[in-house]
Amino acid sequence: MNKITVRVADWQKDNADIRRIREAVFIAEQAVPPELEWDTDDTSAVHFLAYEGDFAIGTARLLPSGHIGRVSVLKDWRGLKVGDALMQAGHRRSPRTVT
Repeated sequence: MNKITVRVADWQKDNADIRRIREAVFIAEQAVPPELEWDTDDTSAVHFLAYEGDFAIGTARLLPSGHIGRVSVLKDWRGLKVGDALMQAGHRRSPRTVT
């Protein structure tokens, strides 16, 4: 297995990967209605993508309020601390992080 990396994503450029992951996790697995999954907060959020090698395996978003949400990891990569890495990236970027 390759090292897991996390980077800030571009909502427009990386939209296909973000949608692929969130649709698999929230819509397909958890039966969240699409109209509830996609909202106007996506355009103002900072998005993150987690990768194994060149393949996007997880995503999260950070709202301007500092709330981290929509954390999702594809099923085959769960249990590998991908969600932890996404949360850490969000906390480092959050304006509400207390050190």
